[in-house]
Amino acid sequence: MAADTGQGLWDFALRLYGAPGVGEACLLLQDESGVDVPVLLFSAWLAKNSVTLSPTEIARIDGLVAGWRNEVIEPLRAVRRRLKSGPHPAPTKETETLRNGVKGVELGSERIELVVLEAEGQALMAADALTGDAAGNLRNVVMFFRGAEPDERTATALAVIENALAAL
Repeated sequence: MAADTGQGLWDFALRLYGAPGVGEACLLLQDESGVDVPVLLFSAWLAKNSVTLSPTEIARIDGLVAGWRNEVIEPLRAVRRRLKSGPHPAPTKETETLRNGVKGVELGSERIELVVLEAEGQALMAADALTGDAAGNLRNVVMFFRGAEPDERTATALAVIENALAAL
C-alpha cells in the first residue's frame, strides 16, 4: 500500500505553496502554461504518498474538475485581477475590500476543488498505484495543460517546486 503521509491535501497544498518560491512558480505555470494549480499540487501530494499519475489519469482527473475551474474559479480570478487596476471606480479602498472578498471566495472555490481531488487521491492510494515520482507527476501535469514540453522558464519553475517538495 502507498505510504500515507497522514497529511490531507489542503494542509499539504498550503505547506508546499507557502514554501519559498513555490507560490511564484505556481503562478508562472498557471499564467504561462495554463496549469491548474490545484491539480499540480494534487500531483505533488500523490507523489509524496508514493502514487505516480499517468497522462491518462491526469486527463481523467482534470475532467472531474475542469467544469468547476472554468465556470467558477477562473471567472472569480478574472474579477479579482481586474479589480486590482480598474474599471472605474477601482482601485479605491472600497474596491480593494471587495477585491479581498473575491479573493477569499476564489480561495474557497479552489479548496472545494482540492476536496474533490483528495477523494480521487484516496482512491488511487487505496488501489496501491505505482511508486511515486514527483518530478514525473509535476512534468506530466504541466505537459497536459501546456500541450508541449516545458520551456526554460517552465522547467525552472518546476525545479523550484520539486526542490520544495523534496524538503517537505
